[in-house]
Amino acid sequence: MAELVARTGRQLQRYKDGCRLIAGCIPFRYRNCVENGNKVVEGGWENDETVEQAAVREAVEEAGVRGDLLHFLGYYSFKSKTLQDEFCPEGLCKAAMFALLVKEELQFWPEQSTRQRSWLTIPEAMERCRHQWMRMALEEGFLKWHEDTSKGENNLISSDLSLEQD
Repeated sequence: MAELVARTGRQLQRYKDGCRLIAGCIPFRYRNCVENGNKVVEGGWENDETVEQAAVREAVEEAGVRGDLLHFLGYYSFKSKTLQDEFCPEGLCKAAMFALLVKEELQFWPEQSTRQRSWLTIPEAMERCRHQWMRMALEEGFLKWHEDTSKGENNLISSDLSLEQD
């Protein structure tokens, strides 16, 4: 089995108009017909990958899960004090978020020494979110999408995202 290693550093990450571009997902699974979600998983979107690939990679690195991206939830802008750097001195970030249906939980993953995987209900996940933009991604993005799909709407992921660099 190939060893999984988390990507680090900012030198290969994407920036646009003074904003660091982020990709992430909300991993979820169904258990006993009750939806359970994890906290938001996100991180830098690098130059050698699509935004979808970055979201899936972050799920493996941070939560140790693999699955299928089902829906693009939206863009969420925020300002980060800890993500200020030479490429983005104001710390502005724009996150492209997706719903990820978990198919596999890995026994070992790159960031397991600093991150614990736990399954939460959506209300529990919203309560534990440290940042408003993450709560918005859960409430306005994930819950709305989940309600729409429960009504029979078909929301397949689109790979034509306007975050691509020019």
